Amino acid sequence: MYITKFLDLTLFETKYKQQAIELIAYSFIAFFVPFLFGHPQILVGTLVNMALILSSLSLKRNFLLPVIFMPSIAVLSRGLIFGPFTVFLIYFIPFIWIGNFILTIFFKGLYIKKKANYFITLFSAGFTKAIFLFFIAFVLFNLNLVPEIFLATMGLIQFTTAILGGIAAFAVIKSREKIN
Repeated sequence: MYITKFLDLTLFETKYKQQAIELIAYSFIAFFVPFLFGHPQILVGTLVNMALILSSLSLKRNFLLPVIFMPSIAVLSRGLIFGPFTVFLIYFIPFIWIGNFILTIFFKGLYIKKKANYFITLFSAGFTKAIFLFFIAFVLFNLNLVPEIFLATMGLIQFTTAILGGIAAFAVIKSREKIN
């Protein structure tokens, strides 16, 4: 019961119809930015993390999972359709989903529930996501399952794009507060 209430917290009070519209918007960004553009990773990752953070603050539990899953499905689809497909991504997909979940839950928990400072929440959530993904990359690299490039991609780049995405999301939130 407590977890259900926690996952239903939102920064803004919205009706079901608006939640559905926001779900479509955030899912669209989370899927089509990596699918259509792919690179540069800093830009793509920033926009995806912005969508993840905004969805965590705006959407209830029933609407979060599609946004969490979309980016890695888009990257996989892009590789299959446009090439080059990399089998290494398949190893990471479940862990990327967990990393995205970590980012969104931190925002729900620290910023909405605990009323923590936005930027402390951003740093904590981004760091936790990046450390988790780096650890997975480190393990897979040491098992000779992925090349060394994944250590940087799943570490520092994940942290950087989470921070930049959070800054972009902050600008959107402040704009939305002015409108409301």
